[in-house]
Amino acid sequence: MKKILSKLVILPLIILCIIACQSSNLDGVTTVTLGGWQSSPTEKQLLEQVLKEFEAKHPKVKVKLEVITGQYMDVIKTRLIGDAAPDIFYLDAYEAPLLMSHDVLEPLDDYIKRTDNFDVADFEPSLFKAFQYNGITYGLPKDFSTLALFYNKQLFKQANLTQPPQTWEELRDYSQKLTFDKNRDGRNEHYGLGINQELARLYFLIKAFGGNLVDNNGYATFATPETFKSLQTVIDLYRNYQSAALPSDVGASSGSEMFGQGKTAMVIEGSWAIPYLKDTFPKIKFATAEVPSLGSKKGTMAYTVAYVMNKQAQHKEAAWELISYLTGKEGMKAWGKAGLVLPSRVSVLSELGYQKNPLYAPFIKGAAYATIWQAGETLPISTEVNI
Repeated sequence: MKKILSKLVILPLIILCIIACQSSNLDGVTTVTLGGWQSSPTEKQLLEQVLKEFEAKHPKVKVKLEVITGQYMDVIKTRLIGDAAPDIFYLDAYEAPLLMSHDVLEPLDDYIKRTDNFDVADFEPSLFKAFQYNGITYGLPKDFSTLALFYNKQLFKQANLTQPPQTWEELRDYSQKLTFDKNRDGRNEHYGLGINQELARLYFLIKAFGGNLVDNNGYATFATPETFKSLQTVIDLYRNYQSAALPSDVGASSGSEMFGQGKTAMVIEGSWAIPYLKDTFPKIKFATAEVPSLGSKKGTMAYTVAYVMNKQAQHKEAAWELISYLTGKEGMKAWGKAGLVLPSRVSVLSELGYQKNPLYAPFIKGAAYATIWQAGETLPISTEVNI
């Protein structure tokens, strides 16, 4: 009996020792966990390389990368409740208000103040502000993308169009000129414009007409004359002029795919479409331009993701070492060189030559007037407009 009892006492001690050693090893190396999603194998490989470079420069910190598949934020929220969330994790701007207001994230201002040459003024201001709540900084934007107009240079040449449309009225006219080849059912084979019906892509139109998604109290204000008037500009292209198509109309899964297949001559997409089109449809000749303006008002959307720290993280100093590296100039340069997304630091954008690259320049110009996809604590990302 004594032997059995001694084993029952020793076994939990061994388990506790193993757990403790995993988070803070006896050799002085601290392990921090980083949680995020994976949009492509290329993205994961690039991040792993950046993390290796970090570990080489910070030998006392080891990073455990956790790629969360499926319903990412549902997993994060559940694990936050159970005190089992990663030390650091990705947080999209549209989800940020909810977590920032519920005291589950570590404030970062004190860490920033005592870090030499971190230079928060180097971040694109609107992106940095997206992760502040009541004047407190809870996240640092790792990258961003706006929306821009992609257009097929060959199809433009065939239609005798020499430059991209500058206004929404010109976009309407161009889309009609670039729609042709009806099939046996009377439907078009080639459309002038590919559109996405998600509010996350159309919110800037609502703002241009003076509308909004929520009021100052967080209540939905979607059903307003301003909102209907703005969305009518898209509905008209689809129903009345029949010069625009959804991806599903032409057997595609995304706007990038329908454009790459030549089913549409124009599409409004993010910068992530550039490497996709080059890799998947290398024969297509395309260019980009700023989203056509509505009257005199320029508009586009901006999407950004930050690194945030779990308030329950056990090794906060080590976690900050990683965050400050990934969002500092050196780490961001290593991350941004692949062109999957745009660095959120102005200096890194310039150093990597994005501002002088004609394909990326329209996205960067759009950052100055873009509408961040963020509006209160309950903004639904999947809401679609029935067109």
